[in-house]
Amino acid sequence: MNKPHRFFFIFFVFLSLSSLAAQSPGNVEIRFSYIRQAGSGSNQFAIWVEDAQARVIKTIYATRFTAQGGWERRPEAIPQWVKQSGLAQMNQAQIDAFTGATPPAGSLNYQWDGTDQKGAAVPPGTYQVYVEASLRGENRVVYQALVEIGGGSREIQAQARYFGNSRGERNMIGPVTVRYKP
Repeated sequence: MNKPHRFFFIFFVFLSLSSLAAQSPGNVEIRFSYIRQAGSGSNQFAIWVEDAQARVIKTIYATRFTAQGGWERRPEAIPQWVKQSGLAQMNQAQIDAFTGATPPAGSLNYQWDGTDQKGAAVPPGTYQVYVEASLRGENRVVYQALVEIGGGSREIQAQARYFGNSRGERNMIGPVTVRYKP
């Protein structure tokens, strides 16, 4: 094989291997209905993914009020995510990457592309998708679903755990459906 052909062959192999390594491990869709609540102390939620060792892989979304300091004034606002995410140690650019205004009521759809906070593809395995919402005051809900990255397509209904004794706001978020597509 002459030099020009060898160069193109090596270049082609390199590109092929690079594209395989950079392929996404799949897409995870998180869907739920949201009914905006009147008054203060509600309408805060976060969506994040953890690995099997309970380490946060990526925050998909968090409401701006809580993420940008509201958690200090109102510690009952999505406390599990605040603690797990390490929010207190994040800089403004990191926070801005996943925050947004509280959305209008309706059917909400969020996507996780199977990457970590730095944009690297996660390895195949079991991951936990969480949706935590502050319903009002200390009343909140945490939805959890296990998703197998690297397996076949699957749709899962997340399991809900409610905290507090109020039942009035329990319809603020839910049910949560998680769908994985390779």
